[in-house]
Amino acid sequence: MLEDGVTTATGAGTPQGSPVSPLLANIALHVLDQAWARRGRSLGVLVRYGDDFVILCRTRQRAEQARRLVAEILATLGLHRHPDKTRIVELTKGRQGFDFLGFPHHKVESWRRRGRYYLQRWPADRAMNAIRAKIRAATDRRFVGYPVDWVVVRLNRVLRGWGASFRHGNSARKFAMIDSYVHERLAIFASTKHGLRYHRNWSHRFTGTWLRDLCVDRLSDESGTGLRMRFGERCRKAVCGRTACTV
Repeated sequence: MLEDGVTTATGAGTPQGSPVSPLLANIALHVLDQAWARRGRSLGVLVRYGDDFVILCRTRQRAEQARRLVAEILATLGLHRHPDKTRIVELTKGRQGFDFLGFPHHKVESWRRRGRYYLQRWPADRAMNAIRAKIRAATDRRFVGYPVDWVVVRLNRVLRGWGASFRHGNSARKFAMIDSYVHERLAIFASTKHGLRYHRNWSHRFTGTWLRDLCVDRLSDESGTGLRMRFGERCRKAVCGRTACTV
């Protein structure tokens, strides 16, 4: 650490989730990007975001070689692969999958063209639980003294941010589940606000028209902009990796 022109050693890295952590990771792992461009391009395609990366390879043999090469490159930086988060998976016919940037990635058989598989991704269970928790917090009964419109404004901010992160994928079904949950939570909130006893029977009173009139952002309206991961259809093996220490 450099402070007032004096360099001192530190006993710990940056805190988990710190804004500077991905910046430092990009600075350090730029070496990996350059080395891979020179030595690893024949083995597979390296996709890296911060200290998370995946390597898409055609065969298991190339995936094994890629794992050894990554270990060799990281060793020059004083880093090593996390043993529990680095593995080789086979994507062929949906046999296995991997998680990357909050998305589980799996090949799914086409319902139109049987025998053909396409790489798909959707929000992970952890991400779904996280957005549900935020929705519950935004519609908590401690806010019943506020107008429902005020609650909707705060809720829309949460939905827009989460939806922007996960709209690039095959998220339509997951988005529809969240839309339904938002509807239920707002109906329960309105029932509590107005002292309705049987608020669980919300579907008859608080209909879809009522929800639309509140101008609630619907995630399922954003799900039509999904993108395919580049090279996903041509690759059969993948190496998922993450560095073991924060730099």
